[in-house]
Amino acid sequence: MAAVESAFSTEQFRRMEETLRTLLRLHTTRAPIGQTPKDLIWTLNKAKLYRYTPVVSEESRHKVPLLLIFALMNRPTILDLRPGHSFVEYMVGKGYDVYLLDWGSPGIEDRNLKLDDYTLDYMPRAIRKMKAVAGCEEFSMLGWCIGAILTTIYAALRPDDGLRNLLLLTAPLDYSDKQSISFARWVDERYFDVDKVLQAFGNMPPELIEYGAKALKPVENYIGNYLRLWDNLENPAVVESWHAMNTWVNDNIPMAGATFRQLIVDLYRGNKLINNEMIIGGRRVDLSRIRANLLNVVALADHITPPCQSESIMMKVGSTDKELFRIPGGHIGIMAGSSAAKRTWPHIEAWLAARSD
Repeated sequence: MAAVESAFSTEQFRRMEETLRTLLRLHTTRAPIGQTPKDLIWTLNKAKLYRYTPVVSEESRHKVPLLLIFALMNRPTILDLRPGHSFVEYMVGKGYDVYLLDWGSPGIEDRNLKLDDYTLDYMPRAIRKMKAVAGCEEFSMLGWCIGAILTTIYAALRPDDGLRNLLLLTAPLDYSDKQSISFARWVDERYFDVDKVLQAFGNMPPELIEYGAKALKPVENYIGNYLRLWDNLENPAVVESWHAMNTWVNDNIPMAGATFRQLIVDLYRGNKLINNEMIIGGRRVDLSRIRANLLNVVALADHITPPCQSESIMMKVGSTDKELFRIPGGHIGIMAGSSAAKRTWPHIEAWLAARSD
């Protein structure tokens, strides 16, 4: 009996040691993310344009290239999280010529960069390079979160630039329903002085943006996330998925001060974009000028960009071919969660395939 008790205690100790080693690794190392092979083909300031290495023969690839545009305050590696769980890898495997515009991390010298600069300077130059490399004058563009704001503005200001297909994911475009928009509580002018913040920091610090997002669901983000990990520490697939996502979540970047001010003053408070009142580069952004085929993907459980922010664009655009795709899930989960490869990605790919040759 003593031998059995001793063996059992030894096994308990071994498992506890293994658990502690796993937890230490997860919290002190970065998971390898963004691994799909790619080539750097263009740069401007901090921005970089990548082309992912095709794996399908040129004869079998779709004619129209696909450009991915993500948010300004997060790394775009969420689109290429890890092998087997990567939207980029999935689309490359389906025969798309995929490009990614990575905005990089702005320094204090970039504090005056505005949406005007991103949409009328950076994006047109990157798109010209993409067209030259792809050998095609038409292209598709996918914008996610604030990336969807950028792509919407671009599509409205440059409708004759060859944009055939516009895909918007969790697009924060309409700020009229203040009760449903969680972030509106943080940036209400009665409580938040955006100019004082930017005078102090120049750019909007990533720590403040990250806290604002996590504090919308504090129990889930600060407690539930770690409880789920604890409950699955003996499941390697869950552990590695958690590690990759945690690596991405904790790798945020600043937002250029002038851009952050536009988001707060012109969008959150003024709601100028959806009302066709926003001025970019001295020109009014008229959403009715958008004529590209439109797929608008809305996450029904999104607490960062609730559906009310995304759906009204359908009535504003001039596109004749347009689809609103509502899908269960949250802001990140619909594209990077466990069910993304079964629901979101195939729908996007099928919609795009019919419009890319």
